[in-house]
Amino acid sequence: MNKKRILIVDDEPDILEVLKFNLEKEGYEVFTSSNGEDGVELAGQIKPDLVILDIMMPKMDGVEVCRMLRKQPMFDQTVIAFLTARDEDYSQIAALDHGGDDYITKPIRPRVFVSRINALLRRSQRAEEEAVNNNLEIGDLIVDKERISVRKAGEEIELAKKEFELLLLLVSKPGKVFSREEIFNKVWGTDVIVGNRTIDVHIRKLREKIGDDYIKTVKGIGYKFEF
Repeated sequence: MNKKRILIVDDEPDILEVLKFNLEKEGYEVFTSSNGEDGVELAGQIKPDLVILDIMMPKMDGVEVCRMLRKQPMFDQTVIAFLTARDEDYSQIAALDHGGDDYITKPIRPRVFVSRINALLRRSQRAEEEAVNNNLEIGDLIVDKERISVRKAGEEIELAKKEFELLLLLVSKPGKVFSREEIFNKVWGTDVIVGNRTIDVHIRKLREKIGDDYIKTVKGIGYKFEF
């Protein structure tokens, strides 16, 4: 079985050393870069399964690195996580808005860090396996992509087209926080102008139909699907 490849991009040598040591001990193949520009180039060479980006770096910050990677189809399924300061709300929102999957706050505790990375890669693996099939089974929900239908505990639930597309986006990566901007772009498209409350209305309708327990609000950022 091939080792999962992880790329860490951070301008602090001590952090690179500690994270690399702990991830290699876990069995991952780890690559490092000390600035954003080199990180983008290295990512293209090694095609990592997961990228860890510091926000503040010389030459190119982590958010810009993420934005550049997400422009390239080869990184569509790559998990991208950010390292942010504990109360750095603006950076955390910017990171998720530009295609990040998650963020890990500093100071970094190695054991907690490795657990988060393991969880992110397991989540990604499940999503890839489920994408092969037309049906996504999450808890007692079955989302049929081909028939554009949803069943809960065997009972079919009638959803409007945008409600289904929104649900499909959220369940494609359980646990991932989707920013409001990302939801707008992927469900409604960048060329469509809709009201600011559009997402909230659709989320409310989904909760009414499938139950309140699945879709969680992440204050100031967006929504995620959990079960």
